[in-house]
Formats: sequence, structure tokens, C-alpha cells
Amino acid sequence: MDWNDTPEQARFRQEVRDFLDQRLPTLYRDHEARKHETSGIENDWQQDLHNGTPEEQVAARQWADALFERGWGQPHWPREYGGASMSTLEQFILKQEFARAEAPDIGGHLIGSTLLVHGTEEQKQQFLLPTLKGEMRWAQGFSEPGAGSDLGSLQCRAVRDGDEFVINGQKLWTSAGHKSNWIFGLFRTDPDAPKHRGITFMMLDATSPGVSVRPIISMGWEHATNETFYEDVRVPASQVVGEVNRGWYVGMTLLDYERSGINRAVAQRKILDELVGEVRAGATPNRRPLVRHEIAERYIESGVLDNLCMRIASMHAAGTIPNYEASMGKMYGSELAQRNARTGMKAFGLYSNLWSPSEPLAPLRAQNTQTYLHSVVGTIAGGSSEIQRNIIATRGLGLPRG
Repeated sequence: MDWNDTPEQARFRQEVRDFLDQRLPTLYRDHEARKHETSGIENDWQQDLHNGTPEEQVAARQWADALFERGWGQPHWPREYGGASMSTLEQFILKQEFARAEAPDIGGHLIGSTLLVHGTEEQKQQFLLPTLKGEMRWAQGFSEPGAGSDLGSLQCRAVRDGDEFVINGQKLWTSAGHKSNWIFGLFRTDPDAPKHRGITFMMLDATSPGVSVRPIISMGWEHATNETFYEDVRVPASQVVGEVNRGWYVGMTLLDYERSGINRAVAQRKILDELVGEVRAGATPNRRPLVRHEIAERYIESGVLDNLCMRIASMHAAGTIPNYEASMGKMYGSELAQRNARTGMKAFGLYSNLWSPSEPLAPLRAQNTQTYLHSVVGTIAGGSSEIQRNIIATRGLGLPRG
């Protein structure tokens, strides 16, 4: 298969590059200044808009407005909902160029794409445009203390009370909960049903009375996720997505979108290119023979990931939702990120003990050292690698359940 751009695709790629040159705010061009003491997980558009300095909030708003003008915030959405009705391969090109420029994602694609499949027309009208404009910023409420990889065991209760549901319980690992004003999640509405039934998908205002968000600080001193508590939180029944007690299927659609991320390959290749440049420039030359073959392996693996991502894109282009294919991309991409970080640390030996990006002797601003810690969660979040392997085995290879 020829992965080269057609003339039309090449013209569109140049259009995207021109747009980035003209409209990407200066704040997001200065990548060096954006390297803080923590990794880029905290340092993103949603954080800037919700909790940022006045300068960061202005830049985040400018970027959201620029994307909204083109429908490029969520380019695959239909035009009537603020998207660009863009073809899958155009989306792929757009994401590639945005990733190369390190232009921030404005978020909302998971809930928005799920609403396009399962939502009512009223829900689409109510939630899609405000999400594109940055007025609604979303967090995901799936995992619980006793329901992580085994998500079907969730117990956070939602009880029907007239035209509302009343929610009580706890969610864990609520990523972006501290920089969001809306939450989508799965809640137990029938405790007597089998565990994958009796679950309902709902959207709720995170500023509602009874919602509290508490930070969880990672082993890399990063506030990227939270625990969330619900005490008699009232949610209109009109904010149920799909059918009551059949939210598991809505949630699985969303996870397929979450696991389909096609910008991972670009991000990993950029990291490797930076590593190769540093090693070639003479950093710790005595270690070069120890890592040259390992770096080559990582480079080949990034090419494999690129092809996995292209497969997912081609499935979207054919009108199908990736399932086990998305699990392959998610698992391979998250594990490759960890291998890249280990290889990067190995390349610099004891200098990789330096943590701070501002330390003059820290190789590549301590990027590999920080990523080594922050990427641990990558093979757990969004469904652990063990869960992905089960999906690949049963749905992809047709193997019996163990």
C-alpha cells in the first residue's frame, strides 16, 4: 500500500501547516518555555483555560476560537454540529500536523463522538457546540476503588426520583476532574442485574451540589487525576445517554474512540528524533555503542505503531468503529512510550537521575526521566494492557475466554 499523499492530500497538508503558522498562539509555539517541572499532562489547553494565568487563558481562548472558525476542533463531526465533515484521511493528516507542531487538543472528542452515535438530537444540540467552544470541559467518571480494569463491578449508585436520578458514591482516577465543569460517567441503576447490565451512562454538571473533587498526586509529583465523591447529586433524566440500564454499550463505544488515538506515532517519533540528535551531538559518547541498536529497535517499533494507526484510520474511512484494532494501537502505543523512556534514560546513564528540566546537566530537559515515571500509568489508564490483550485474544483471534 502507498502511504504517500495524493496531490489533494498534499495540498490539504500544506493548508494545515499554513493555518498553524498563522493562528497557533505564541504561547503554544514556545515549547521550551512550556516545559515545567511536571510533564505535559498537566500543561495542556484545558488546564490553561480552566486554571491558567490570564495570559494562558487568553491563548487558550484564541486557539479554541481559531479552531471553531474552521470546524477543526472536532473535524469529523458534521458541519451542523460545529465540525468540518472531514474525511478520515484528512483527519489523519490534520492530527499528524498538529502533533508535529505540538498544537494542543481542545478535548471533548470522546463524549462528542459518543453523542453522535448514541445521543438524542436534543442532546447533540445542547452539548456539542458548547464543548467545541470550550464552555463545557469534560472529565471521565468510569473507574472506582473496586472497579478499575474490571469496570463492570462499579457500584456508584444512581436512583430514579421522578425526572431525575440521585447519585451517591465515589469515582477514582477522574482525570481532568480539577480542570472540568462537566463529567460523563457510568453509574449503577439496577443493582440486581448482571454486572454488565443495570449500568447507565449519564452526563452531569460538575458544579452541582454534592460533587467534590480531591486531588491524587502521582509518584512524579503531578496532579493529573483525582478522586470524585457524589452525595445526593441530582441529574436530569434527559442527561442519560442511550437507554437506562444499557449504558455499558455506550461506554464501550466511548472506549473504542479513546483507544483509537492516531497521534501517538508522531509523538513517539518526535521523542526518538530528539534522542538521536542528542546522541549524535556527542552527549555521553561512551554510551553510544550500548544504545545504538536499542534506539534502532525503538525507531522500527514507532513505524509499526504508525501502521497500526493507519489501519485504524482506514477502518474509520470505511465506516466501521475499531474494536480489537483500537486495543492493539492503545496497548502497543502505551508500551512503546515506556520502552522509549527506558531507552532514553539508558542513553545518558547516571545523568538520567537528574529530575528538573531546569537543571543544566539534565539531558533533554529530563524528558525521558520524567516520562519514565509518568508513563507507568499509560498501560493502566484507558484499560490496562492485560484487558487489551484479552480483547485482542477473544475478539480479534477468536480464542475462548480463560
